[in-house]
Amino acid sequence: MSAASCLRSDDQFLCSICLDVFTDPVTTPCGHNFCKNCINEHWNRNDQYLCPLCKKVFYTRPELHVNTLLNEMVSHSSEQQAAKPGEVPCDVCTGTKLKALKSCLVCLTSYCETHLEPHLTALGLKRHQLMDPVENLEDRMCMKHDKPLELFCKTDQTYVCMLCSVLDHKTHEFVPLKEEYEGKKAELGKTEAEIQEMIQKRRLKIQEIKHSVDLSKEAADREKAEGVQVFTALKESVERSLNELIETIEEKQRTTEKQAEDFIKELEQEISELKKRSSEVEKLSHSEDHLHLLQSFPSLKAAPPTKDWTEVSVHPSSHEGTVVKAVAQLEETLSKQMKKLFEAELKRVQQYAVDVTLDPDTANPHLILSDDGKQVYCGVVKKNLPDNPERFSLSSCVLGKQSLSSGRFYFEVQVKEKTKWTLGVARESINRKGLITLRPQYGFWTICLRNGNEYSARNNRTVCLSLKSGPQKVGVFVDYEEGLVSFYDLDAAALIYSFTGCFFTEKLYPYLCPCLNDGGKNSAPLIICPVNQTA
Repeated sequence: MSAASCLRSDDQFLCSICLDVFTDPVTTPCGHNFCKNCINEHWNRNDQYLCPLCKKVFYTRPELHVNTLLNEMVSHSSEQQAAKPGEVPCDVCTGTKLKALKSCLVCLTSYCETHLEPHLTALGLKRHQLMDPVENLEDRMCMKHDKPLELFCKTDQTYVCMLCSVLDHKTHEFVPLKEEYEGKKAELGKTEAEIQEMIQKRRLKIQEIKHSVDLSKEAADREKAEGVQVFTALKESVERSLNELIETIEEKQRTTEKQAEDFIKELEQEISELKKRSSEVEKLSHSEDHLHLLQSFPSLKAAPPTKDWTEVSVHPSSHEGTVVKAVAQLEETLSKQMKKLFEAELKRVQQYAVDVTLDPDTANPHLILSDDGKQVYCGVVKKNLPDNPERFSLSSCVLGKQSLSSGRFYFEVQVKEKTKWTLGVARESINRKGLITLRPQYGFWTICLRNGNEYSARNNRTVCLSLKSGPQKVGVFVDYEEGLVSFYDLDAAALIYSFTGCFFTEKLYPYLCPCLNDGGKNSAPLIICPVNQTA
């Protein structure tokens, strides 16, 4: 008997009592099968020994033995797994669909291990083409000729059957599916390698980002620690100054009170002496002893010696200027502390120093640049230069060659002996022809000097800057990601101005404008200086 004829439904392996797969299957004398435990419990609960299926009654309890053949069949069936979601099920199985092991491209059917056996043993079926199980086998058939898709048409980049190659695509170039498969598989190998490389790059980027976060946290911790230290010192300084102020005021008050106490004590002593003399005078004036009054009169006639109190007074303590002086001392302390902070901040930003040189292709024709590209001033005569797109046509300004599109940079410019200048950074797409507007919305972040002593920042509105003294050298710092542009007075050790919350999307270039010569009054050059980092 062939294997195919022996195929049965999976229901044959179910016990009719527990409705589950047999466990230790036994056969009753009437030929029906049950789990050994199920039939024994069934008979234990009933007065008669009858078959649950055919109701045949046994007058004595039958002796039951495990059905070896059925037990082996159950074991073999349980070894085959039921198809899970996403797996290809056997097309032949009824009831529980087992997982398919192979699909036949001739039969267009998928088979589990049991139902696959004829394809492995029957001569006619052994010639069929088997492959790993797939769903929708009908998609592998030519819809026009109902033949397997076995060729790849390179001309039309499609899959065809043998009939297509001689009927519809006879002049086209064909290769077997396997050959095209090998080529595409090789391409997939390259794609996989590229994907793995991309994965590796992204893993490295993750490490880089995590490292940046760690560095940022370390910097934040340092900044917090420094802030706590500075503000603690300031708090202690303020408390100390306040205590000294209170002590000074109270000491003055104590001095005033001591002076008043001394005067009062002296006055009370004189009052006591005067009262004593008054009593003696009064007593003498009532005396009837003529001789005694005359003898005592010379000594009692004059008042006892006392101090002239006419010009004596106690002036309330004067505290005018005490608070102002204390605040001035505190301001001096704060100024020293601010200078230390500035020096620390300057040291941090100077590590991003860039060696800036000026770009002659951007310079206005009136400007004169030094050979090393480090100095610029405005001449009197306009030079005959090509009007290239990068050049400023009207404004007497120039850009640096170096640019920034991420990270940070810093440079320093000497502005000594000038009455006018503009300094800062500009984005790449700024207008360079005609009049320009120095505002952030037009791509400029600058500070300016006009009329020798009028300093301003050209923000969305002009911000007047009150500086104690005019800077001789200005430091410019840019943090691209932070959206920060800061200007420092290096001689006064102070921050001049900061543009914050900026949003940069283009390259940024150093921007210098020495302004017009002004009849020689503003002939001094702007000089890009080497950065000498503070110790």
